Amino acid sequence: MHEMAITQSVIDAVCEHAAGARVHSVLLEVGVLCAIVPEAMQFCFELAAEGTLAEGARLEIDAVPGRAACRSCGAEFTVLEPIALCECGSADVEIRAGHELRIRSMEVSRECAQPVDAATTPPR
Repeated sequence: MHEMAITQSVIDAVCEHAAGARVHSVLLEVGVLCAIVPEAMQFCFELAAEGTLAEGARLEIDAVPGRAACRSCGAEFTVLEPIALCECGSADVEIRAGHELRIRSMEVSRECAQPVDAATTPPR
């Protein structure tokens, strides 16, 4: 399941950018041609976030439809599969959207999160 590796990378990037603040939600843009199963990514997100600043955060996924343009006739059309054919019969198409995988936004706390062992660590 490649979703786990991808989701782990997302968690790493989110936690790095959170700069110590607790993460409450993450909004991802995922193209329909990325071969990522949103339900699998949701499941992996919970597992990958355990013990991090994103633990308990909500993952929202916006699906980006596939779009292509035919180089033969100039038509633009929606693509649902990685192999695209234009209605004119041409396979000479340019995929313009649908391969995205972006962290669009994240919601974090104003304060930095306390380390897990903060209650047992004596003050300096």
